[in-house]
Amino acid sequence: MGIVNVTADSFSDGGEYLHRERAVKRGLELRNLGVDIIDIGGESTRPGATRVDPGLEAERVVPVIRDLASEGVVVSVDTMRAEVAEAAINAGASIVNDVSGGQADPRMAHVVADAGVPWILMHWRSNGEFVHRASGGNDSGTRRDGYRDIVSEVSAELLSQVDYAVHAGVDPTALILDPGIGFAKTADENWALLRALPHLAGLGFPVLVGASRKRFLGSLLAAADGTPREVSERDVATAALSALAAAHGAWGVRVHDAQSTLDAVTVAQAWQQGAQP
Repeated sequence: MGIVNVTADSFSDGGEYLHRERAVKRGLELRNLGVDIIDIGGESTRPGATRVDPGLEAERVVPVIRDLASEGVVVSVDTMRAEVAEAAINAGASIVNDVSGGQADPRMAHVVADAGVPWILMHWRSNGEFVHRASGGNDSGTRRDGYRDIVSEVSAELLSQVDYAVHAGVDPTALILDPGIGFAKTADENWALLRALPHLAGLGFPVLVGASRKRFLGSLLAAADGTPREVSERDVATAALSALAAAHGAWGVRVHDAQSTLDAVTVAQAWQQGAQP
């Protein structure tokens, strides 16, 4: 899954693809590289970001989605708002990627159910407002409390989100789970969830990993004086993580730099299969 942020303030590429033409060009470039899904978002979830007006969010993403879908590109819309998801689906989006996991907008489940499209449910222990505040060692958001057992608690909460979605009429075969790497979680908690990918995949749903360029990778690769690795210099680490995620059961990885991740995953697949693809 290749990321195209149609935003002014995303942590990695804010403003780079804010204009429709540049966003569409980038989406086509990613598709031509071999990316399966282009994820279009109009609201940043970086630490310190503030929510944008839903009208502006839709204004950013809908034209880009319409243009890409008309070119046969498989597009997902990255939104927490039902009205934006609905407009995006009408424009040609075929997947809804909801970082709130259905918690931010109670109408989202009904929009997804009516449209019959896949729904990515991400785990995020928010304070209920789904604003994006920087907080200590966490990458994004605020947490209600700590974890005693990160893997079991995230698993249980994801399955609770699944129950809610199915009760609202969403086909369970259309659900994809995302453990929410970097969302109100410490670096140690992120690594624990990544190590637990086989367990998460064993819950019975496809699992998406979104760790591209995140702060815990910058901290892992910090300089001797503790300065985190720059965001733009985290793609090799992201590619390595993506290859490991693919080898340990992830259905997909959501990344900024597609080429390095595609190369890494291809090498990992050849290693596992023992033959040239």
